[in-house]
Amino acid sequence: MSLKNVGSADRIARIVIGLVLIALVFVGPKTPWGWIGIVPLLTAIVSFCPLYRLLGIRTDKS
Repeated sequence: MSLKNVGSADRIARIVIGLVLIALVFVGPKTPWGWIGIVPLLTAIVSFCPLYRLLGIRTDKS
């Protein structure tokens, strides 16, 4: 059984959101809350979301 539960469109959205949030640390309001962007970025890289697993959601078609 594969642990992957994040599909390709979901991964792209997570990468974009993660990078935008991290960019907030350096530009814009320069808030440290932008580091929360690491979470969606990491879940996109490994294609696994623990919250999806808990809720029984799969966007990965395999």
